[in-house]
Amino acid sequence: MKLIIGANPPDEVPQAKTLVVDEDDSGQRLDNFLMRHLKGVPKTHLYRIIRSGEVRINKGRVTADRRIQAGDVVRLPPVRTSQRADLKARAMASGGTAVHESGCAAPAREFPVLYEDDWLLAVDKPAGVAVHGGSGVSFGVIEQLRMARPQARFLELVHRLDRETSGILLVAKKRSALKHLQDQFRERETGKTYLALTAGLWPARLKVLDKPLRKFLLPDGERRVQVVAKDHPDAMSALTLVKVARAGNAYSLLEVTIKTGRTHQIRVHLAAEGMPIAGDEKYGDFELNKTLLRASGVVPLRRMFLHAWRLQFTHPHTGDRVQLVADLPPELTLFLDHVHPPSI
Repeated sequence: MKLIIGANPPDEVPQAKTLVVDEDDSGQRLDNFLMRHLKGVPKTHLYRIIRSGEVRINKGRVTADRRIQAGDVVRLPPVRTSQRADLKARAMASGGTAVHESGCAAPAREFPVLYEDDWLLAVDKPAGVAVHGGSGVSFGVIEQLRMARPQARFLELVHRLDRETSGILLVAKKRSALKHLQDQFRERETGKTYLALTAGLWPARLKVLDKPLRKFLLPDGERRVQVVAKDHPDAMSALTLVKVARAGNAYSLLEVTIKTGRTHQIRVHLAAEGMPIAGDEKYGDFELNKTLLRASGVVPLRRMFLHAWRLQFTHPHTGDRVQLVADLPPELTLFLDHVHPPSI
């Protein structure tokens, strides 16, 4: 996207402006394009200015579902954004920290890079960091990356990881790469394998977990997921493959491959078999978690033992098959070696 008219200082009266669509924005809906480039403007107002004909493409009236193409000239009427959105825009323009809706600033931060080229970036996300802001979280990996890379024209999450989960996270650097990679995730053409530790000896017979799941909200509005019958009206199919990597009477290290990407899928499927992930504060053994956290004289476990370990996908530009591996973080390796000393 290139701004060619109407680049006014934030304190001036808003002016009409014209945007030229580039290849990275080509193919998306007009409403999504406006939401991205007019942050801070309410959605209801965006749809109103489209319906009224104030938004024009190549001088003609359009609808919200119009697919924009490279080279299109989009005319936008004068609009006002919220004060916080203005502060964020000014901060990003100056290379400083962004101010989010919560009033908190997103510090610039880089994360360990596992792979990077002109189309995508793969980072090793630490546990305890959300992938994006929202739901009580001021900012996440993507906001911090954007602040650390002010020259980047496009950075978008390809998929998500739970805040408590560490490991491989993909970020697209071009819109075409984003679409290509998200299509692969949706069509189950990627290979996603996690490492998880459960208390007890995992039964050898449990190699395929295919119990349906449903989302629901607790009275306080917090999201949860549970196993339901296949005929439940809200049932979503979920398929998880389990392979034992290290076995013992006290704990089992599992290689868990998910064929569907349901919310909390691994956590709920393992818990439903009576062997929740060690350290899981939502679906785990809470008494065991307290014991592991308070471990005195031994190695404590202060987080959930779930790590996005291996990811396979087709490169969106070259077509080559890519396999990425993120080693277990030191705190998990230390705990694992304590409860499961290496055999060699």
